[in-house]
Amino acid sequence: MTVLQLASLLIVLAGAFGAINYLFLRLPSTIGILVVSLVTSLAIIGVDFLFPNTVFEEEIRATVQAFDFTDTLLEGMLGLLLFAGALHVKLEDLKDQWLPVILMATLGVALSTAVVGIGFSWLTGMPLLIALTFGALISPTDPVAVLGVLKDANLPKSLETKIAGESLFNDGVGYVVYLILVGLAFGATSSGHGGTGGEDNMALVVGKLFFREAVGGAVLGLVLGWLTFRVMRMIDDYSLEVLITLGLAFGGYELAVALGVSAPIMAVCAGLLIGDVGTKYGMSEETRKYVAAFWTMVDEILNAVLFLMIGFEVFAVVFDMVTIKAAAFAIVLALVARLISVVVPAMLLHNVSPFSRGAVPIMTWGGLKGGISVALALSLPDSEWKPVILAATYVIVVFSIIVQGLTVAPLAKRVGREPELKI
Repeated sequence: MTVLQLASLLIVLAGAFGAINYLFLRLPSTIGILVVSLVTSLAIIGVDFLFPNTVFEEEIRATVQAFDFTDTLLEGMLGLLLFAGALHVKLEDLKDQWLPVILMATLGVALSTAVVGIGFSWLTGMPLLIALTFGALISPTDPVAVLGVLKDANLPKSLETKIAGESLFNDGVGYVVYLILVGLAFGATSSGHGGTGGEDNMALVVGKLFFREAVGGAVLGLVLGWLTFRVMRMIDDYSLEVLITLGLAFGGYELAVALGVSAPIMAVCAGLLIGDVGTKYGMSEETRKYVAAFWTMVDEILNAVLFLMIGFEVFAVVFDMVTIKAAAFAIVLALVARLISVVVPAMLLHNVSPFSRGAVPIMTWGGLKGGISVALALSLPDSEWKPVILAATYVIVVFSIIVQGLTVAPLAKRVGREPELKI
């Protein structure tokens, strides 16, 4: 199947499943598409189990396994999704909440990685470094899923900005932590690191890598965003300016990958600059409307396709009693880790930037996982532990999107309007 044929199939199925959801299920669009996709996949597996002589399920499984979900998301869709999400966050709002956003996107990811890694290692007997790698890939929240389910909850602006900012930045930070831990876990397995000098040297290497990825990605995004803004100030042609923003998202992401800096962080920083400074000072009113409409459509279409693909990725997962038990425990572990990653920053900031009473439950239950976690799990080097990690990741993501995604908005409406409270 060619790339064009596969893309056409995904668009057709996303539209068909979206229509089924709209006419019958009436769930939020992306969640409904995931549900229909997953039910369809499980139905095909069930038919094959009842009628083992059919080859239909085997053909679909082979197609799904041959499809490079990781590259499609990490090297293509993720940059556009993060850029689109960042366009709608204003720097003025983010400036007021920058400390909790940064703390939750860094310390929060570190705490979640540690809790999940240690707990999963204890449960499965998995080597600690490999379990920490699982913790890193499951810790980032999905910005589009989070913002999508909370958009009608009418939250206070401060809480909305905390949620939006953290979910945008922790994708990039989590990805950097994942890359570091993959290198340590699977590199150390073969070569081994011992001795104090070696550990000190490794800490220095890790620190440099994190600085280069995170800071380099942010600087590149701001520089490219500023240059794009300067060009757009000299142009008054909405179709060309829309094309320029698309070039920034695509070209900037690929340039970040080529330079070895964090492409997700680049996309977020460039999107923030264009969405705030660019729209205020570099676009006419007509251009602003077209740019906003274009990126809203890109966001919604790509998310429909992404959630469709997540539903079909069940064919790439191997389930048995061991992986099912590990996955069930991992759901609880991920929720506990998320709670800790929210509560600790809230306690540290209680005299500086108080959280509202409803912030902790909303941000904990609203920490939805998404396609990036599945993509990172699929990209792990082959090992005896990869099937367990992949199954646990997939179950957490599906549970998160369907169960938490359908219940977090009512929770937010119930507790999100309460007054500020110092924790």
